[in-house]
Formats: sequence, structure tokens, C-alpha cells
Amino acid sequence: MHAPYGGVVPEIAARAHLQTLVPVIERALENASTRWEQVDGIAVTRGPGLVGCLLVGVNLAQAIAWARKLPVIGVSHLAAHVFAAQLEEPELRPPVLGLVVSGGHSDLIRWQADGGITVIGRTRDDAAGEAFDKGARILGLPFPGGPAIDSLAAKGDPRAVRFPRPRAPGLDFSFSGVKTALLYEVRKRKSISDQARADLAASYQEAIVDALLQRVEAAQAEYPAPTIVLGGGVARNRRLREAAQARLGQRTHLVIPAPELCTDNAAMIGAAALVEWERRGPDPAPFDADPSLSFS
Repeated sequence: MHAPYGGVVPEIAARAHLQTLVPVIERALENASTRWEQVDGIAVTRGPGLVGCLLVGVNLAQAIAWARKLPVIGVSHLAAHVFAAQLEEPELRPPVLGLVVSGGHSDLIRWQADGGITVIGRTRDDAAGEAFDKGARILGLPFPGGPAIDSLAAKGDPRAVRFPRPRAPGLDFSFSGVKTALLYEVRKRKSISDQARADLAASYQEAIVDALLQRVEAAQAEYPAPTIVLGGGVARNRRLREAAQARLGQRTHLVIPAPELCTDNAAMIGAAALVEWERRGPDPAPFDADPSLSFS
């Protein structure tokens, strides 16, 4: 529904949440052969994100909790991208070094032994997923741009163009420069063949992936951890998963959740709720959505 506009339209997204949330919950209970009487608590995303969408979820969650006399807890969907790794490996425990990459976020974090999460690096401008979406538009690819670039890049040569590897101070990221480099590269060409477009996509993707993993390697050197977790929608990217295994998987325990657990999903919210419930218990109602919420 957002493809005609080249990006997510907040009002359309909020209305879609309002229309589909109750049927989705009913279908989930049915598919799980579960009755409301078997539900022990309600978990919901408090943020970050589009405030209209968040308000739909937060208000419905609290309404169900009140009607069913159930406890409710609101969690950060960013933290949930880290805790999704426990759905793959239930015995996973901190300390963990994590990379959370999505359309709006590129964060390096430490999941510490006390259960808290500390951000040690973040993007100074565009997030990696945003850079993929904008790069796709420059290349004339459809929305959503990340999967489109990933698919086209499989047919291209990542060494065709040497795009700059974005750098920022410390462990932070910056992706505005590589996006601008792609724009100038496209503009200077009179025409672009299908193969050239694939080569550009592959080279652009390689630059973003390399920049992400360079920072993870630097973070691991500064804050050694027995486990590294990758999460977020961009962690579905084929090249990122391959390169992470090659560069990190031989030296440390690397966990990358299954692709369906990387994009925003309810399972990871449940996983985050279990961790947060043990750490701080349920939330006193009422509570509000927080579109600027970080990892806690």
C-alpha cells in the first residue's frame, strides 16, 4: 500500500494498523490453538516508531489487559531486535555485542550482564536501511529499496566501483557520503545498462556492508564479548549475513536470527517482554507510546 508513494506514509500506516490489528490477534490465537484464558500477560511495542501506529498498539494492549485483568509490559522494538536472538538460542545470555540495523536505526550496543543495554555507536545521519532505500531510488528500483538492491546485487560485481567506506568518529556510522557518491556516479553516466545497474547495486551494497562490519570489528576489539548478535530489518540482507559469517563467525559466537525474525515482528516483542519482565516486572497502567524510545 505504500509502494506508490516510494516510502511509508504515516497516516496510511496508522489506519492500516487500526483496521488489521484485531483480526491479526484473533488469527494468531487461532493458529496457536490458544484461548484467552491461557494468556498470562500482554506485551506491546512502546516505541520507537510512527506515533500513530504505536498509539493503536499501546491502547489496544492496555484495553485487553484491563478487560482480561492481565499484566501488561511495553518494550522497545530496538531492544527486541537483540532479544530475538534468544528465540534461536534460548540459552543465550549477556554480555553480548549487538548490531541493530534497520530503516531508521544503525546502532552498536552492549547487552550487559545486569540485563541493561548501552548504545556505544550510532549513525550520525542516514541509517543503513535508509541508505539502501535512497540508493534504490537513485538506481530506479522499486520500494522497498533494501530487498530490491539485495536482489539486483546478486547479479552484479561488487568490485566494479570502489565506493567510499563511510567513517565517523569513534564507533559511530555515517552513510550520507556513500549515498552521494552513488548519485554522482549515476549522474556522470550517459546511460546505464542492466548489467551496469547490477554492478552499481552490488558495489553500493558492498560499501555499506563493509562499513557496518568494520565498526563491529572495532567494537569487539574495544569491548570484547563472547557473542555478537545481528538484528533489524537490514540483517535480512544476503550479503551482510554472508560477510558477517566470514569475518566474525570464525572468531566469535555469531547469532543472526532467521530472516523472518529480523524485520519487525511480534515474536521478538514477546522475547523482549520475557527479558524485561524478569528485570523490572510489568508496567503500571496507563502508559503512553514513546516514538523516540531508545533501547529501554
